[in-house]
Amino acid sequence: MANVTINDRTGRPDDSFIRKTELIISGVLRGGVLLSVAVILGGILYYYALRLLGRLPHTTFPDTLGQVGAGLKTLEPVAIVTAGLLVLLATPVLRVAVSIAAFAIEKDRTYVIITAIVLAILLFSIFGIGPYLGQPGLTDVPNTTFASLVFIALSSVFAGFVGALAGLGGGVFIVPILTLVFHVSFATAIGASIVSVIATSSGAAAAYVRDRMTNLRVGMFLEIATTTGAVCGALISSMLNDTVLFVVFGIVLLISAIPLVARLGEELPRDVQNHKWAAGLKLPGTYSDRRTHQDIPYHVAHVRIGFGMMYVAGLISGLLGIGSGTFKVLAMDTAMRLPMKVSTTTSNFMIGVTAAASAGIFFQRGDIDPLIAAPVALGVLGGSMLGAKTLNRMSNVHLKKVFVPMILLVAISMLARGLGWL
Repeated sequence: MANVTINDRTGRPDDSFIRKTELIISGVLRGGVLLSVAVILGGILYYYALRLLGRLPHTTFPDTLGQVGAGLKTLEPVAIVTAGLLVLLATPVLRVAVSIAAFAIEKDRTYVIITAIVLAILLFSIFGIGPYLGQPGLTDVPNTTFASLVFIALSSVFAGFVGALAGLGGGVFIVPILTLVFHVSFATAIGASIVSVIATSSGAAAAYVRDRMTNLRVGMFLEIATTTGAVCGALISSMLNDTVLFVVFGIVLLISAIPLVARLGEELPRDVQNHKWAAGLKLPGTYSDRRTHQDIPYHVAHVRIGFGMMYVAGLISGLLGIGSGTFKVLAMDTAMRLPMKVSTTTSNFMIGVTAAASAGIFFQRGDIDPLIAAPVALGVLGGSMLGAKTLNRMSNVHLKKVFVPMILLVAISMLARGLGWL
């Protein structure tokens, strides 16, 4: 392996090695998305073909790996769709695993260790507490029409588009759409919301990492906090009252948005000094702005505060089954003072991993209905890729003007759920 040259100004490896890391991670995300889409589409078409021919027997959807494997052996269409969803759910985990090798290429031992910690937390969540909190059991497949599937997919495009722009998971739109329009149960809607978070993250992050918008090191370091918080949230979720949590989260979001509104016209953060941890962790960076055709350098402030806020974001995600992308963006923009584009793209990079920490639990509870979650995933993936292309051409000020209404919408949605209006 060639020697890695360190840049004296940034304290980071030479650009060619960083670029290798970015391309490897982007390729893993893109490959996982394409494979999952192919398997999901194949399973859906097969399911409705058998149904049209009257050859579809009464079936159930699997919620353990063993049941999925048994279904694949007999070519059950719902098992095929579920396998495609599992590929999507596994993509953030694989991305973390591959990141260890990518950072090793840079000879960055610090981030090899950090990434390995994140992977260990994820695996513990999925294989350790997942079976403990999940309640495996075969569930009957609902009589979902092909037209309903198409409408769900089209409705999800908007969720993915806005989610990619604002660093959200799209669940704030998915849950109301499924429960109010399609009369899906709340538990199933939350399961689909988790899938939408991972779909948004994988679809948009592949483009953002490739286009050098995401700060990989900020994302990987903060993922220690978010995944730990998500595991803690999942463990205590059955002990707390969801009503109180939704109301508290809504109020906290409204208060947290005040500093962002005060700086609504700020294109780039000013007079930001690097926190003492920032240099040691190699967090400062540069992003490529296609709108101005410039490389924009930036500093990273208040790392400890941002880390603490990320734990809270993960805790909320595990408790409520959401991506908590709004809180992640607020932490990076308001506390750590990153440019808005870096905050939203890095949030997109992270939310999939946070959601993956609790996705296994939702899967094993039987809350992820393949014939509901599959069209959501397909629609959100399409919308997130379109959103990723749009963000590149927006200013940070315009992006904030998109994000602030999203905060208000999420906060109102949380309050409405907590107060029983949804």
